Amino acid sequence: MLARLRKGVIGVDLLAVIAIVSTVLVGEYLASLIIVLMLTGGEALEDFAQARAQNELRSLIDRAPRIAHRITRGATAEQEIEDIPVALVAVGDRLLLRPSEIVPVDGLLADEVESAEFDESSLTGESLPVEHRGGQLLLSGSINGQTAVTMTATTDAAHSQYQSIVLLVTEASSHPAPVVRLADRFALPFTAAALLIGITAWVVSGDPVRFAEVLVLATPCPLIIAAPIAFMAGMSRAARTGVIVKGGAVLEALSRTRSVVFDKTGTLTEGRPSIRGIRTESGFTEHELLRLAASAEQYSSHVLAESVIAQAHAEGLVLESTDDAGEVATAGVAATFGADTVRVGKLSFIRPLAPAAHEYELATGELAIYVAVNDRFAGAIIAHDRIRENARATIAELKRRGARQIVMLTGDAHATAVSIAAQAGISDVRSGCLPADKVTAVAALIERPVVMVGDGVNDAPVLAAADVGIALGARGATAASDSADVVILVDDLSRAASAVAIGQDSVRIAVQSIWIGIALSGALMVIAAFGVIPAAVGAGIQEVVDLICILNALRALRTPSVHTGSRTKYPAPPVVVRAS
Repeated sequence: MLARLRKGVIGVDLLAVIAIVSTVLVGEYLASLIIVLMLTGGEALEDFAQARAQNELRSLIDRAPRIAHRITRGATAEQEIEDIPVALVAVGDRLLLRPSEIVPVDGLLADEVESAEFDESSLTGESLPVEHRGGQLLLSGSINGQTAVTMTATTDAAHSQYQSIVLLVTEASSHPAPVVRLADRFALPFTAAALLIGITAWVVSGDPVRFAEVLVLATPCPLIIAAPIAFMAGMSRAARTGVIVKGGAVLEALSRTRSVVFDKTGTLTEGRPSIRGIRTESGFTEHELLRLAASAEQYSSHVLAESVIAQAHAEGLVLESTDDAGEVATAGVAATFGADTVRVGKLSFIRPLAPAAHEYELATGELAIYVAVNDRFAGAIIAHDRIRENARATIAELKRRGARQIVMLTGDAHATAVSIAAQAGISDVRSGCLPADKVTAVAALIERPVVMVGDGVNDAPVLAAADVGIALGARGATAASDSADVVILVDDLSRAASAVAIGQDSVRIAVQSIWIGIALSGALMVIAAFGVIPAAVGAGIQEVVDLICILNALRALRTPSVHTGSRTKYPAPPVVVRAS
């Protein structure tokens, strides 16, 4: 309190000092003692409430793995187990996972392991154990089942999934919210009003004790305590549902959401396209085209690449590797394998070097991945991506919570874009967008704040450009998670609506707590001005007011009601297509 006054911060702390001094001067020593105890108790209440609000955030940090069991070869060539700090794990290290231990870093389950179960609830929200087979990826932070297994580290600790979550949580808990500063703005007029009431009571009654009796009721801790607690509770509640919010300022912006922009692939759709067929040009076979395309797609971060590679593996094809490969975001990937130069991606990416490339006729919801080999058009891989089951319900919930404009931005062809948009209930579609086009489109939206929801693949620029960027980070796209203000750790689009709901509830409860404190203190000060409330009793009553407001702020820990489970069929809205 005194430290704030020394820094020139004038507000309710000044009232507390005046109240203590005035009660001493008029001989109300018990009241003065109660005020001191009240302020000390208020700090204790604040610490308790802050700890209660931060439980979920802190539990994520406390669970961070610290020790790894590295398998090494001893002097006798026999395997030895060495316990090392997780920070010393290097890529390629073989690690032992004992039953019920936390996976220390991201890595691959040993090929010789037939199957093993892992608890991934802290990462994905999936309550049931997940079965993994040899060669599959394990994420740090998941918990091994009842069987000891071995794995090979593919990242160090600093770049593992769980450490990324810890960094996000740490960052989230360190950002003050605008409503906290709003509480500070309430302090000066409240101080002036309290002094005016106290002085008026003194002048009218001629009794200086009245001034002291008013001032002991003019120290509302809610102005300084309740608002930050409400925001911390909101962030903690979000973390419990797998949503990391990077600060109270983000919650405040989410509460005022007016426009929501969605990426298509991997966001509105499941992001796991199935391959429906392969169309080839003269001189190419289906297996040859798929093998070369999948080899190139190994160097792409796009979700379609995973489907092409999986299809090649399913057909038993052996893929090639190279050091000469590069990706053009949202357009395609180019790679050289010996004498073959392969380009895979959009038609606009293929056509400049393969003029014979032409567009294939596609069925509703299908998309084509075009392929050129040595500047010759080779054909296309036809894929189909399903819309998420809760996409339409999520969009309906966002509209119910105040979003006036819903937009879909995609780099796909307009026919595919329109089909997905109609199923999702979106009427404003911008197709054929490059990353720069998406940034421009978001900047041009009039209804603000603008929330951008992306799947974390090639969406980093537009997530950063939006007022609030939400990344579906379950696939571990680090760049997008760094650019986003909100990171959803589970593969669930409905959590975007949950984030908006939590933001609205947190702001409402924070402001409500401030006004409760002001209203109760104001009413009690007026009553005290008539000499009804003795100073000692007033000091005790003020502590009750503080407790009421803090408990009210902790209501932000409760889950808000979000309606995203409906599967009711609705007629599709008219679709406005804007091709770039």
